[in-house]
Amino acid sequence: MPHDRELVRKSMEWVEIASRVRQQTPARLMEGRSGASYLTATQLQLRADHAAARDAVQAELDMSADLGQEFIERWQLFEVSTRATSKSEYLIRPDLGRTLDEEARSAIRDQCVYSSDLQIVIGDGLSVKAVSVQVPGLLPLLFKGAEERGWSAGRPFVVRHCRVGIMNEIGELLNPKAVILLIGERPGLATAESLSAYFAYRPRHGHTDANRNLISNIHQSGVPVAQAATRVLDSVSALFTERGAG
Repeated sequence: MPHDRELVRKSMEWVEIASRVRQQTPARLMEGRSGASYLTATQLQLRADHAAARDAVQAELDMSADLGQEFIERWQLFEVSTRATSKSEYLIRPDLGRTLDEEARSAIRDQCVYSSDLQIVIGDGLSVKAVSVQVPGLLPLLFKGAEERGWSAGRPFVVRHCRVGIMNEIGELLNPKAVILLIGERPGLATAESLSAYFAYRPRHGHTDANRNLISNIHQSGVPVAQAATRVLDSVSALFTERGAG
C-alpha cells in the first residue's frame, strides 16, 4: 500500500537522521522509548556508565598500577599528599585537598628545582582512571614541547587527594613562572577518562579560577592528547607574554 510504503520511508529517514546526530555527540539523543521509559538497552548502558563514574571517583591512586613502573622511573616521579588523609575525607572536605601536608612540602623542596620556567604536577582529582589513561601520553609531549621552546622544566611529581587550588601552594614553594596541573575531572555519564590541564602564571596564595586557564575534556572522544599538548603549551606561551591568565 502507498501509505505503508511512505511510513516505512519516513521511518528509515528518521533512523538515518538519529544515527548521524549520535555520531556528532556522546550525549544520549534520539534514543527512543518504551512507553514513558527508556529502552532496556539504554537503561542498562546508563547504569553501567553511572557505575563506572562512581568507581572512578572512589578509586584511590596506585602509582605503579595506574601509571606503570617504567613510566614512573623514566620521569622520576615521586608522590606527595594533601592534608586529606583518605578519599572519603577528600570528597567531603575540598579545602583539605588544596593544601599540602608538612611531609609533602619538605619532599617538594628537597627534590624539585626552584624557579624553573615550568612545573608540571599530576593530581588524582576526581578520576584516577583519567590520570591512568591520559597522563602517560600527555606528559612526554609537554616536556618535549617545553624543550623545543627553550623552557626549563622542573621535576614532575604526583599529588594524592588533589584539588586545583594546590597550584597556589606549589607556586609559593617552587616559584616557577608557570604551573601546569594535570588532574582527573569529575566523571560524567559519557566517560570516566576525561582529564583537565590547568595552567597559571606564578600562582600564589589567594589566587582563584580567575587567575587560571584550562584545557578540559582531554580524552579519546574529546580533545586528543597531541592536540591538548599543543594547546596547553601555546597557552602557557601566552601566559609568559601577558604575565597572567584569565
